[in-house]
Amino acid sequence: MLKVNNLAVSYGAIKAIHGVSLEVHDGEVVSLIGANGAGKTTILRTISGLKKADDGEILFNGTDLRKMEPSKIITLKLAHVPEGRHIFPQMTVEENLEMGAFTDKKDLEENMEEVFERFSRLKERRRQLAGTLSGGEQQMLAVGRALMAKPSMILMDEPSMGLSPLLVKEIFSIIKEVNRKGITVLLVEQNAKMALSISSRAYVMETGKITISGDAGELLRDDRVRKAYLGQ
Repeated sequence: MLKVNNLAVSYGAIKAIHGVSLEVHDGEVVSLIGANGAGKTTILRTISGLKKADDGEILFNGTDLRKMEPSKIITLKLAHVPEGRHIFPQMTVEENLEMGAFTDKKDLEENMEEVFERFSRLKERRRQLAGTLSGGEQQMLAVGRALMAKPSMILMDEPSMGLSPLLVKEIFSIIKEVNRKGITVLLVEQNAKMALSISSRAYVMETGKITISGDAGELLRDDRVRKAYLGQ
């Protein structure tokens, strides 16, 4: 479904990504783990068109994303839940969800009801300003907004950041449920143990390069991963 070949990305004179290649197959949850500053967020931003690549290839269902603007990429059913949520705080929950459907409003009400079925707390707060929601509720809203686009794949960037352990478990349950509904997920996450536990495969990044990749269960048992990211 997604194939990244030899991707290179810079911020001015600083090279952030050095020849990264990865792939995500239909129906998978694939994790990208690594320390802060490893380049994980940059990869997601480059896939969704928010950052331009210097070199390489990004193919989504055979379409080259490097030549497309973010507003066009979302129409291919590739959604992005960004780090920090980036909800619209002065808009209501309902209005935030409507923004997620800006590319196709045909089944707006039906899609919104599906989101409310999945996130009952959002339904209770549908007319509340999004900026007054708790951190966990805002993360649910960010995911719900992405689901309004009826994506076949979601890029999720640090969905558990800043949440309590209880809410972290809830967010990961939501990711598993979203995947069970047929949506492919590429997940960037600091909580390596939780990420690997719900993934089929994973890539480990260090300073802009992929250093380890493979089956998520095997990586959970890999001494290098356990020492560096699992505190074991």
